[in-house]
Amino acid sequence: MIYDQLYAFDAQKREVCAHGLLCGVDEAGRGPLCGPVCCAAVILRPESRFDYLTDSKKVSEKRREKLYEEIVANALDWAAVLVDNEQIDRLNILGATMLGMQQAVQQLKSAPELVLVDGNRAPALACLSETVVKGDANSASIAAASILAKVTRDRFMLELDRKYPQYGFAKHKGYPTREHYAAIEEYGICEFHRRTFLKGRI
Repeated sequence: MIYDQLYAFDAQKREVCAHGLLCGVDEAGRGPLCGPVCCAAVILRPESRFDYLTDSKKVSEKRREKLYEEIVANALDWAAVLVDNEQIDRLNILGATMLGMQQAVQQLKSAPELVLVDGNRAPALACLSETVVKGDANSASIAAASILAKVTRDRFMLELDRKYPQYGFAKHKGYPTREHYAAIEEYGICEFHRRTFLKGRI
């Protein structure tokens, strides 16, 4: 299934790019109590098409993994950055997200001409940028970034689950579920928990 409207949106935005270097940026993991926030930047080839590419939250885990491999193999350029819990506590989650987005764009080998950022806030960048509310459901480039960010972060949390199996990270990925809160009550917090997200509980 091809979501043609996402590619049409990007094609229109690409008209302002002399070399077609349109970049999509998105994040995953702003809400969890534990782990990093992940920010990804992707420059898709104008001719690229991926089945079922849309907002990562609307795609099954199995399909996200498949899309991740396809995007990484076919994108003109991409980068994913993890901003850890200590920086989240120091900067706050918005500041950490803006930092991660900025770093993801800076890590690209190809300098984009226009960066589309999901949401209503964009980091300071050296190139032209534009925010797109619900961008991961409207832009193929942002949707691709959302897939890379989500899969990268989920893989990190699966590794963390092997180190701290008592918290159930493999299941909830650090989000504030009843199970997660119960584990914190029983075992306390680990080094990857966001202390500013747990005020009053620790």
